Amino acid sequence: MSKKKQSDPAEAEQKAPETPSEDETAKAAAQEEQAAPAENWKAKYEELNDRYLRMAAEYDNFRKRSQREREQAYTDAVSRAVTALLPTYDNLERALKAETADAEYKKGVELTMTQLTDSLKGLNVTVIEASAGTTFDPNFHNAVMHVEDEALGESVIAEVFQQGFQIGDKVIRHAMVKVAN
Repeated sequence: MSKKKQSDPAEAEQKAPETPSEDETAKAAAQEEQAAPAENWKAKYEELNDRYLRMAAEYDNFRKRSQREREQAYTDAVSRAVTALLPTYDNLERALKAETADAEYKKGVELTMTQLTDSLKGLNVTVIEASAGTTFDPNFHNAVMHVEDEALGESVIAEVFQQGFQIGDKVIRHAMVKVAN
């Protein structure tokens, strides 16, 4: 048994030098693993930064699109409401043109028309310029009649039957006009 004990310490001495080399190998592997993540860290950072920038741009586009949609919905709602009021505007305009002996009645109609016009201006509704002698523009005018008149030039408005309205660049109602030549 003593031989076994002696051989065991010899084996232990032989194994002892092998153990530090395994430790050194493990340490070297750990250092390589630490170095590799440092290199991968940059790639991971670039990937995450790119994803962040794309997400931020996507959110910004979403915010802008939502704002445009809200503005468009508001413009459409105002357009529908104003379209419902336009027959009242037309009737008040006809009442102003009608002959009347009662000055108070005429003044009341004028004040009502002024109030309606101010309300429309408050909603950014503008009257489309259409008067006799101005050039016909199919984007803003609707030609319902045509007349041959040498005194007027080509595509010139001869008479306005109904005013047109717009909100910003959006036409709510085209002006109904008579066009010459």
